[in-house]
Amino acid sequence: MKALVTGGTGFVGSHIARVLNAAGHSVRVLHRPSSKLDALEGVEYESVLGDVLDSVPLKAACEDCEWVFHTAAVAHYWRANVKHMYEVNVEGTRQVLDAAREAGVKRVIFTSSAAAVGPRADGKPANEDDPFSLPPKHFPYGHSKWLAEEVVREAVANGQEVVTLNPTIIMGPGDLNMISGSFITQVKRFGALAAVTSGGMMVTDVRDVARWHLMAAEKGQNGQRYLLGTQNYPYTQWMRMIAEVVGVSPSRIFAPDFIVPFAASVIDFARMIGIKTPIDANQARLGARKMYFDCTKAWNELGRPQIDMLQSLRDTYDWYVEHGYMKS
Repeated sequence: MKALVTGGTGFVGSHIARVLNAAGHSVRVLHRPSSKLDALEGVEYESVLGDVLDSVPLKAACEDCEWVFHTAAVAHYWRANVKHMYEVNVEGTRQVLDAAREAGVKRVIFTSSAAAVGPRADGKPANEDDPFSLPPKHFPYGHSKWLAEEVVREAVANGQEVVTLNPTIIMGPGDLNMISGSFITQVKRFGALAAVTSGGMMVTDVRDVARWHLMAAEKGQNGQRYLLGTQNYPYTQWMRMIAEVVGVSPSRIFAPDFIVPFAASVIDFARMIGIKTPIDANQARLGARKMYFDCTKAWNELGRPQIDMLQSLRDTYDWYVEHGYMKS
């Protein structure tokens, strides 16, 4: 098979390219001329210069491909221009689907996010049936991914084959932009002073996410969405695990729920006047919520995760140390 990977120079996309290589498939990567290619070191691929918002090179990149893995997105939402994020995440998805359809691509695998799912009002882990339900103003990234999924649903209704994947928080080696890896850098930096809240989240490893993408191409159900995750953790346990891996004392500071909205407002004000903060207000607002998910559907149809999260944290930290992002 020949497969196009948009966003192939990024964290998830580069791992998908590696999985495709290992399975014997030909890989084509669409990327901008300015993109760093470090994440693709050792990968065999054909390079096509372009952008998901530029239809001409995008259509050329789709030619002769049987699969398109659309991972390109603005994911570092707390650093991004919101208008540009919506443009790339929503309209970019529309452009990719149009180009793939015109080129006769057999199947598109769209990388959405668990941020576009739930949470449920009853507090139970959300599943694929739960729509985005948070205030778009406070959570524009999840909202942009939900709108992109609406574009996908329209394409499927018109006869196009698309499988949607919704990864949870992704860890693992190769996170060049330190998106989820910021958990590790902040715990390493602040140690016992890193504040912990009462909430929680689901996490997974990028290598499992990449493998699930290939499985979705091979046997995922058309028009379906699949939550990709390994384990739900309360933040108290998650931060202890990270502290153990990086060799610092676990946090001794617990932030009670009532302080979270106040902290979010302070962060909003600080950023408005140009002060950089370790997290943004939207991340702070989720600190008291348990953003848990049920990934049974993906486990049953695409396979269970193979990398436990303690190993994932160790591999992530070792990679950061080896590549000079932090000292051991």
